[in-house]
Amino acid sequence: MTNDQLAARFATARVARLATVGPDGAPHLVAITFALVGATIVHAVDHKPKRTRALQRLANIAAHPAVSVLADHYEDDWGALWWVRADGRARIVQADTAEGTAAVDALAARYAPYRQTPPAGPVVVVDVERWSGWAAAGAG
Repeated sequence: MTNDQLAARFATARVARLATVGPDGAPHLVAITFALVGATIVHAVDHKPKRTRALQRLANIAAHPAVSVLADHYEDDWGALWWVRADGRARIVQADTAEGTAAVDALAARYAPYRQTPPAGPVVVVDVERWSGWAAAGAG
């Protein structure tokens, strides 16, 4: 598949997993909502309950900006399975900046709860450097 095909398949997923590197070098993995905006993946810290807004993923990105984001599709018909991974460099922007506002708007366009309560941020922007993926022969 081409990068455009991989990105298009990735964009169909409703959730993805963001992998960052923790301070001890261990992987840190969280499920995220996201939007694909051009060659970037955006994700924002939202209003869902959290123990703290000083999230580990944000600290990890500040220290080690290399990340992977994985989206996949599973069903019992294994001929429909696929996964797409985006590797890139992440950065954190505030939701009230031009880039942050565009990201929040893209997220609100994808997810109805964000239209009611837009994420206040911060926003994670992943500049994708490499797409990879796999699809079963029948996955289309």
